[in-house]
Amino acid sequence: MDDTLVKTSLDFAAVKRDIGCPAKADILTFIGNLSCSKQQDEASKIVFEHELHDAQTSVWLPGAKAFVEVARQHSLPLAIVTRNCRQATELKLNRNNIGIDIVITREDAPAKPDPTALLSIADGWQIETNEIAYLGDYIYDIQAAHNADMQAWLYKYEAGVSDYKTCLSYIAKI
Repeated sequence: MDDTLVKTSLDFAAVKRDIGCPAKADILTFIGNLSCSKQQDEASKIVFEHELHDAQTSVWLPGAKAFVEVARQHSLPLAIVTRNCRQATELKLNRNNIGIDIVITREDAPAKPDPTALLSIADGWQIETNEIAYLGDYIYDIQAAHNADMQAWLYKYEAGVSDYKTCLSYIAKI
């Protein structure tokens, strides 16, 4: 969802500083590896606050809404898998009127790059995993897709450049 459908303002460096996470470490893994449950709770609350603040400023990325609409016109099933918490995710969905019914957050399944969420979606759709394309903007998305034996589509948003045109032209060929 973040930086594929909606613009995120989440400052990961600030989050890491606020919870004492090393710069090159994964935030969720770092929290999970804290030995004290009180420290885990404190770090989780800090991450939660950052996520809520980010959700309150989220907006559609240029081209993303059109991409979703074209996918729907072609009757392609859509789902969202995010490492965000459920509350921030719901806020982003509601704020931007993103009507995608299947949404899996880190409370619902192990976080990417674990393929559990993607495999669950494929099972629910009754579609072979190698027939599904998973679009994401970060290495965890690509790893999760590969771990689930799905096509991995990398999307990197840059102001003034919309890669969604490539995705839209691919869907139009389907």
